[in-house]
Amino acid sequence: MPKSLYKNLTAQVLLAIVIGGLIGWKHPAWGLALQPLADAFLKLIKMVVGPIIFLTIVVGIASMGDLKKVGRVGLKALLYFEIVTTLALALGLLVANVAKPGVSFRENQIAAATRPALSGEEKAKLADYEKQGEHHSTVGFLLGIFPNNIVTAFANPDALLQILFFAVLFGLALASLGPEAAGLTRIFEQLTHVMFRIVAYIMIISPVAALGAIAALVGKFGPAAIVPLLKLIACTFLTMVLFIFIVLGSICRLYRFSLWRYLVYIREEIFLVLGTSSSETALPRIMKKLEQLGCNRDIVGLVIPAGYSFNLDGTSIYLSVAVLFMAQVAGVHLGLGQQLSIMLVLMLTSKGAAAVTGGGFITLAATLSSTRVLPLEGLEPLFGIDRILSTARALTNLIGNGVATIVVSKMEGEFNEAKYQAAIAGTPYELTPAATQS
Repeated sequence: MPKSLYKNLTAQVLLAIVIGGLIGWKHPAWGLALQPLADAFLKLIKMVVGPIIFLTIVVGIASMGDLKKVGRVGLKALLYFEIVTTLALALGLLVANVAKPGVSFRENQIAAATRPALSGEEKAKLADYEKQGEHHSTVGFLLGIFPNNIVTAFANPDALLQILFFAVLFGLALASLGPEAAGLTRIFEQLTHVMFRIVAYIMIISPVAALGAIAALVGKFGPAAIVPLLKLIACTFLTMVLFIFIVLGSICRLYRFSLWRYLVYIREEIFLVLGTSSSETALPRIMKKLEQLGCNRDIVGLVIPAGYSFNLDGTSIYLSVAVLFMAQVAGVHLGLGQQLSIMLVLMLTSKGAAAVTGGGFITLAATLSSTRVLPLEGLEPLFGIDRILSTARALTNLIGNGVATIVVSKMEGEFNEAKYQAAIAGTPYELTPAATQS
């Protein structure tokens, strides 16, 4: 194998996915035993996500200096997020209405042994998600943004929004102090580069993690176990592909950059998410790559972390398709008015989907509890294939947040075209602690 190939992360992760799939298929018990490899990697990534988000937002806001600019960028990003996630929800409803993935089998078929059986631990976790969903509300989500204790927020892997809120306050305070806080800003900037170096060390084992994740997935479900739910999986994947290449593709054309070239540029991150089923694993790398692509460093530090809570395009698509699937399975007809009301509820509840463990299920449970048109029991079959669908959600979320960052940078007139052309050509500018943005 050529030296350049075996040192390439994309090739390593692809090879690991193939090997993991073969292990899980031929020796399911071995595949399940490899799950801890993926779990350990995810823990390592979660270890650095909180500090990286805090440092990048603080440095981004403090470096901007102009607090009006911070507010302007944040407002543009949130407006973009709301428009695009609404389009994602609407597209999910449209495809689910046309494809009707749940019409072909009813509850008696789903209750049969044609779907993966849930373990005792999974049933307990599902019950916990349903319980949380009953108490999950927009008011509760908004109150949950404010941390009781910032130290415990950093210790809690589900407190991303609380870290985000504190980082914005800290950055605004640092920016308001002006030159007298310049030394502290430089320290935070150096700490940011230290954290990215730690991520580089962690990424060395990412192919091993991908191997473990895929082996366990195939070992648990196997080709035959998910046959009754393949239509739902295909429908969800199709919707996300349409969203990426039609909705995001149109946005890219509008702002004059190539979606395909962008996808090729972040291929390593795409395959990493494909192997681990988590967009968090690629968060530090995608932030660095977007800066190399020409996005303003400060805008990257604001838009990407916020997007992980407010611009979940893949999750929005999944939620809308899942609700209609459950209705079709239960034989409940939802009229246009009911579907629109559910979409309005999802527009609010989906914003908290990344703020808690099992956010997708909690959001679904919250929506069902609010609308009271579908039974919560319909969540169980979805729980069985969530690991498969989570890959598509994570990929769409990753791609959508990257596009959002480029768009906001272009809106602000702070997109470096020379950096973009160099990165697309495969010769990106090297980033240094003292690097500045044009």
